[in-house]
Amino acid sequence: MIAAIVLAAGAGKRFGAQKLVAPLRGHPLVRWAVMGAIAAGVDDVVVVVGHDAASVTAAVDGLPVRVVRNEHAAAGMSTSLAAGVRTLRPGTRAAFVVLGDQPSVPAEVFHSLRARYEKERGKGEGKGSVRVVVPRYAGERGNPVLFDAAVFPELLLVEGDRGAREVVTRDEKRLADVDFAFAMPADVDDRAALDAAERAP
Repeated sequence: MIAAIVLAAGAGKRFGAQKLVAPLRGHPLVRWAVMGAIAAGVDDVVVVVGHDAASVTAAVDGLPVRVVRNEHAAAGMSTSLAAGVRTLRPGTRAAFVVLGDQPSVPAEVFHSLRARYEKERGKGEGKGSVRVVVPRYAGERGNPVLFDAAVFPELLLVEGDRGAREVVTRDEKRLADVDFAFAMPADVDDRAALDAAERAP
């Protein structure tokens, strides 16, 4: 089983409001990120909500996902990461960590990361040394990232308002990059970025 954890518990301070429910091409922003994970064909999608939980939950209503509320969202992104990992179903082999404010990740990114993971792991448990698969956009590492279950305990130990970057870079020997020629899909951090996403083809 391959899962996706969509981090959608932020307060959107730089945006000045709850950006995850801001309209983008007919849908709330977060819904695009969640639909991208679903389109990748993962077996389980967990959406972690926190700030404005009711409105963010409503934004993904009707989609085949499980919504988990992070009661400690104010303590930072790491708590949402942990909440998502703890909610994964038994037997989950690996999980994508997906940003709820990154609405335009192409499906090919998810498919390519998973294909590389399966290749490196030998399509069986206990084979290969790769535990983390990362996209590299025009030479720059970004998101989403695919983590093997062996790394989940490390994700639970991340603290503060940060994601899993330290886990990604901890051991290059267990890390595989997948290169893409295009630029990193943009995060929507402010209203100018939302306007740019609205204009994007």
